[in-house]
Amino acid sequence: MPESPEIDAIKQLVDTVHGWLRDAEGKLLYALARNCLGRGVIVEIGSFKGKSTIWLGRGSKAGRGVSVYAIDPHDGSGELKGMYGAVWSFDDFKRNIAAAHVDEIVVPLVQTSEQAARSFEKPVELIFIDGDHEYPRVLLDFQLWFPKVIVGGIMAFHDADAPGPWKVVKDLVIKSDHFRNIRFVDSILVAQKVSQNSLIDRIRNRCTIILRSRYLPDLLRAVGRRLVERGSYGSGSGG
Repeated sequence: MPESPEIDAIKQLVDTVHGWLRDAEGKLLYALARNCLGRGVIVEIGSFKGKSTIWLGRGSKAGRGVSVYAIDPHDGSGELKGMYGAVWSFDDFKRNIAAAHVDEIVVPLVQTSEQAARSFEKPVELIFIDGDHEYPRVLLDFQLWFPKVIVGGIMAFHDADAPGPWKVVKDLVIKSDHFRNIRFVDSILVAQKVSQNSLIDRIRNRCTIILRSRYLPDLLRAVGRRLVERGSYGSGSGG
């Protein structure tokens, strides 16, 4: 099925931006940002050179123009330091954001997640967590930002099947009473925050574990997929 001209244009833009986001994941972020209703802002934890930020920004522009707060110290800390050493990525980030024409909607915060969270008082309608993937850091990101996400808002975690993020999403999202409509798109886990989920929600959520297991029989995995697909997923911020 052919892509829309907008999606094709974004794919061409981000092809030149260094990063680890796949096209299917980018299109998901675009859709989530486009469907935001303006009841809160969009937050990104971990921007690097702006690949995912561009998808979020263009999606928001196609929707209601919700501000995207892009949080990253841009100093090559955490995992990036191990790969590249100390690298200042903010100049490349600014150039890429400007080239994608989203600089008027993206608000860069050159801070760590912890520093930004201390003074961040805006309600959050969509958050994309893609910072340091070590378990203690992912856990801290969740603990800092979950309270700021509105009921009906969306939390998305990149590389959610990596060991650190997976432990957080398995224990605090999939097994939680406060999320529904959990699904994976490639490596991103998406979940909608609710005040209290239902028994059916909890069963469907736990089927996510079945779907990600490599060791269960195909029949059991198929049953889990069918249960998840029966639930309606609102990619915006519905109730």
